[in-house]
Amino acid sequence: MRDHHSPHREHGDGRDGFEKRPGPGRERGGRGPRVFAPGDLKLLLLALIAEQPCHGYDLIRQIESMFDGAYSPSPGVIYPTLTFLEESEMILGDAEGGKKRYSITDAGRLSLSEQAIALDGVRMRIEVSKRSLRGHDRPAEIHEAVHNLRHALQMHHGRWSPEEILRVRDLLNNTAKAIVDGPAVQPTSEKAE
Repeated sequence: MRDHHSPHREHGDGRDGFEKRPGPGRERGGRGPRVFAPGDLKLLLLALIAEQPCHGYDLIRQIESMFDGAYSPSPGVIYPTLTFLEESEMILGDAEGGKKRYSITDAGRLSLSEQAIALDGVRMRIEVSKRSLRGHDRPAEIHEAVHNLRHALQMHHGRWSPEEILRVRDLLNNTAKAIVDGPAVQPTSEKAE
C-alpha cells in the first residue's frame, strides 16, 4: 500500500513518474496497513472461537483466509488479544498438550449476542479491506506474483551489498515503469493499397 499522505515524500526527477521514498522501513511508517478498527479484532476472535474452539495459530490462519491471503495478523497482535479475552472471562484457554485451545464462555456468548450488529459491521469492513489490500480487482495470478516478490525480498534479508541494492532497485523500478507504460505496442500491418 502506498502512503499517499506522507508529508516527507520526495519526488523523483519526473522522468519515470515514480517517487523516491525515504529510507528503509518508511513506506508505511515501518508498519503494515491498519486493518481493524478498535475493538474489531476482539469481537472477531470471540465470534471465531464461538464457531469452533481452536488454537491461536488456527485463528491467525482463519483470518488470513478471510482476507484471501492478502493480510495475516501477527502473533504479536493475536495472543495479547486472546489474553485480554481470557482475563475478561469471555474465553477459556485449555493448555492441554502444551498449546492453548480456546473456547467461548457463557459470558462470551452473551457479549457476542449483544454485539451482533457490530459483528456484521466488522465482517463488512473485512470485505472492504480485503478488496483494498488485494488491489481491488487484481487477478489472482498477479496477486500471487506480488506475493512471490515479497517473499523473495524477505529471503534476501541481510545480503544487501551496495551493488545488490542498486541492482534490485533498478529491477523493481524498471518493472514498475513497464507496468505503468502498459503493453508493448504491436506494429500494425499496413494496408495494401
